[in-house]
Amino acid sequence: MEDKNSIESPSVFQPISGDDTGITEISSMCPNPRCQEEGTTRLLLVEIPFFREVIVSSFSCPHCFCSNSEVQPAGIIQEKGCRHTLKVVKNKDLNRQVVTSESATVQIAEVDLEIPGNTRKGTLSTIEGIITRTVEGLQQEQPIRKALYPEDSEKIENFIEKLNTLLKNPSFTLVIDDPAGNSFVENVNAPSDDPNLKLEFYKRTLEQNKMLGLVADDATEVPDNTIQLPETTEELNLNEEVMHFPTNCSSCNAINKTKMKVVKIPYFKEVIIMATDCEKCGHKTNEVKTAGGFEPKGKRITLQVKCIEDLSRDILKSTTCGLQIPELDLETQSLACSGKFTTVEGMIQDLREMIVTSNPFGKGDSAKTGKIVNVAERLDNYAAGNENFTLILDDPGNCSFVQNIYHPEVDPRLTEEEYERTDEQNEDLGLKDMKVENY
Repeated sequence: MEDKNSIESPSVFQPISGDDTGITEISSMCPNPRCQEEGTTRLLLVEIPFFREVIVSSFSCPHCFCSNSEVQPAGIIQEKGCRHTLKVVKNKDLNRQVVTSESATVQIAEVDLEIPGNTRKGTLSTIEGIITRTVEGLQQEQPIRKALYPEDSEKIENFIEKLNTLLKNPSFTLVIDDPAGNSFVENVNAPSDDPNLKLEFYKRTLEQNKMLGLVADDATEVPDNTIQLPETTEELNLNEEVMHFPTNCSSCNAINKTKMKVVKIPYFKEVIIMATDCEKCGHKTNEVKTAGGFEPKGKRITLQVKCIEDLSRDILKSTTCGLQIPELDLETQSLACSGKFTTVEGMIQDLREMIVTSNPFGKGDSAKTGKIVNVAERLDNYAAGNENFTLILDDPGNCSFVQNIYHPEVDPRLTEEEYERTDEQNEDLGLKDMKVENY
């Protein structure tokens, strides 16, 4: 459903680790009420690897030396909120890049620290920077507190000491909860999974939608954005028709039309393919969802890719499916990307494009860069059929599929194994909160 001959629109966003060649400078009045002279605001559109685009702004005044900085998401509020949970266990973790939007709440349970959302501007910083700015903010009014409220001042001094201890001996859990879905914590193992970082997506509550301005203050329920389909199947044959419904572009927010079609995969099940092509900015998205509910058990599919024919196999990767290539020690996270219906070769090319075009924050570090270059070269060999490898799809929802080219005979290079889901996997799939018996 995607036109391969179309020309992609050039991006105005700079890689976060690239040269600052896209900085725009404008003159603006100093916010300091005692100054109000003319200063300079610098704007930079930045593309954060494995995340999205943000706008970084910085102001400086040459007269009173007032300065500030701010980060704003360049896109729209996301469909779901996100919660990043990071176990900080070593000094290197303090250098992880972090994006916090205005709506994000920052928590460190070990010291009872909570910075609520909508109390500060969005920032692009590090974990050390978040703690350091918190300490500086608490120290600003300490001389006045010490003179007027000595007991409160002493308590704050003790709390500041706890925060400084975290920087000296890091061993704590950082939680960033953003209802807008526009916050981010660096994965230092990208594109592989990070064992110390957990990313969850959730549906916003009515109060969170009110806070973000998505519903009126007097609203009593979250609006239902479900597409209304015909009440009877006589009105529309979903297996033959391509449906169109209005949506907003995830890149420029322009009004678009998303195409949707139900497709039957032989020897598997029906899937829903959705594709959007923005005429304004050229941004394209496509997504595949399996029709029907989750299976009683999860499934792990292992394919030994040993010849060119294996690269041509059809493959369906659902949104709940994780992908692994043991030979590269490569693992992608489930529940964090859209579903895709392609071939084995197409999946490898997608992985290669993600790694090469979206370098992680460590770009410039010889060790990290060398690892990424090696992975990209190996993936090129895999896609060309020059090297054998193992592809593993681990899907707790059991909605993924790899074509058996020997059907109905047994495929010697393809194995499928069902397993009982863990409580955590059922929680991620939303099954623990769903009534599935005697409904």
